[in-house]
Amino acid sequence: MKKDIHPKYTVGTVSCACGHTFKVRSTIGDLKLEICSNCHPFFTGKQKFIDTAGRVDKYRRKYGLDKDKKAQKES
Repeated sequence: MKKDIHPKYTVGTVSCACGHTFKVRSTIGDLKLEICSNCHPFFTGKQKFIDTAGRVDKYRRKYGLDKDKKAQKES
């Protein structure tokens, strides 16, 4: 490896808006995050899933797509 062309690899502190902090090694140094694995809904189990089946049914009813499929099956 060539000397003096690589960035410094140091220990930095990562701090989240929720107050959680931890140390990592990086070339950037200290980091400030808005959301981390400690407070993210996916990792904490508080994630809410949206039911989109109602939207699809509403679209099919609006444009009459259900009637076309029924007519094809009867033929």
